[in-house]
Parts: sequence; C-alpha cells; structure tokens
Amino acid sequence: MTSAPHLSLAIPGADEYRALRSAAGLSAMTPEAAAVGLPASWCSVCVRHEGELIGMGRVVGDGGLFLFVVDIAVAPAWQGQGWGRRIMQALMDQVHARAPARAMIGLIADGTASRLYEQFGFKLVAPAAHGMLLRL
Repeated sequence: MTSAPHLSLAIPGADEYRALRSAAGLSAMTPEAAAVGLPASWCSVCVRHEGELIGMGRVVGDGGLFLFVVDIAVAPAWQGQGWGRRIMQALMDQVHARAPARAMIGLIADGTASRLYEQFGFKLVAPAAHGMLLRL
C-alpha cells in the first residue's frame, strides 16, 4: 500500500521545481534564476508523494504592500484530484494569517485557472486595468 500525498509549508529544490514546472506545462526557468528566487519566497507549499514533488505553489513579494501568487503546479498524473485547490488554500491561509491589512495580492491566471482563483476572492481587473509582463 502506498502512502497518501502530504502537503507542507516548504520550498522545493531548484531541480525538482524546474522539472515540475515543465511537467505541468508552465514556462521553463533557468537553474540560476531558481537558485536565487526560491529562497526568497514569502511562502511556499510543496505536495509530496513518497518523496517526489507532485504539487507546489508560492507567494512572492515584499511581505507588506504587495504579494503575488505564482508557481501553482500539479504533476499531470495528480491533476483533477483537488491538489490545486488545496495548494491555494494553504497559501491563502498564510496570506490571511501573516499579510498586513490592505496588502494587495495579485496573480496571473492562465487558461481556465481563473475559476480556481475566483473561489478565493480574486477578481478580473479588466477593463479598468490590464496585466502586463516583461520576460527577460
């Protein structure tokens, strides 16, 4: 009998982070960027099954004024089982417990992911504002 996956507040290793992003269809990140960025996470969640990273999510930002939800990813074999929602719930529990009043929490929703994020109170800002992104 195999063990059930376990969710914890933890930062993934750079290599497993990059592998899960790719497996989940997110854009590739360089080893150098992952090595610098991951330790700077304001909050990070990992879901592991028998030691393997199968899900993750992070919150980044200055910790007071602005926070941004990133890297919500679940391995394809584990998608559709509610792990994305559990990851978001764990991150939002941290946001509500630790972020100051009036902090702005943002994210970019790819595809149909906006339906998940709406469950946590996120709303589209268009047409009043438009998200913009510069990739280096």
